[in-house]
Amino acid sequence: MNDIDGWVWWLVAAAALGIPLVITAMPEFAMFAVGALAASGVAALGGGVVLPVVVFAVVSTALIVVVRPIAARHGAQRPRLATGIDALRGKQAVVLERVDGRGGRVKLAGEIWSARALDGQLAYEVGQEVDVVEIEGATAIVM
Repeated sequence: MNDIDGWVWWLVAAAALGIPLVITAMPEFAMFAVGALAASGVAALGGGVVLPVVVFAVVSTALIVVVRPIAARHGAQRPRLATGIDALRGKQAVVLERVDGRGGRVKLAGEIWSARALDGQLAYEVGQEVDVVEIEGATAIVM
């Protein structure tokens, strides 16, 4: 350690903390790496041995305490993108063949689907717009 300055060791630690960040995708490792970079800067400015350790601990802890909850909140607020048949729920379809409790056909999202009325007692006539409530297999349940 006498041949290599302390700031280089902190720089190596920052790079080493980047490896598990890439492998595990755990953002905490990035926060520790930033703390090690800060400690490297302090050591390069002649901070001795103890001060870089304190800076590493303070910066890493501060980032975890402040940034992590903000990131978690941001991730929780992200709207879920509906894809596949989930994206069809709530869409409107046009009746192509009379739809009742036994079956029928609708045009949904540019495609022709078999359909069935949610309420088996109701019937929807050709040209009527209906709402898709559910998709069961290849059948749109409408109302």
